[in-house]
Amino acid sequence: MARIIALDYGKKRTGIAVTDPLQIIATALDTVDSGELIGYLKKYMLHEPVEKILIGYPLNMDDTPTHATPLVEKFILKFGNVFPNIPVEKTDERMTSKMASQAIAGMGLKKKDREKKELIDAVSAVMMLQEYLQNKG
Repeated sequence: MARIIALDYGKKRTGIAVTDPLQIIATALDTVDSGELIGYLKKYMLHEPVEKILIGYPLNMDDTPTHATPLVEKFILKFGNVFPNIPVEKTDERMTSKMASQAIAGMGLKKKDREKKELIDAVSAVMMLQEYLQNKG
């Protein structure tokens, strides 16, 4: 089976998580500069088959778009132009950063390490992907 990649897309950085080939476990892959994301994905997909991209879709609690929603929409269009054969599925990302921060706090890391936004982005992507896998199976 091919892997599923989850993206916690942001203006500056994107957290990336990926499944194992059997799509059972979600793990953090990396956090990259959002401007370099397409290039990063191209390199990754040269070596690993990818079935689908799951992208966090930012909405307010009342289901209205946030300031980040147009950024994600723009990326989805760009991704579709570069990778027309790989479907993109939007997933609700509300509260994932907050839950990721709480999960990281429970890991016993030093405060300086817990506050690294790169770590929060990657853990957010893992949480989205793990939830997707649980709901799928």
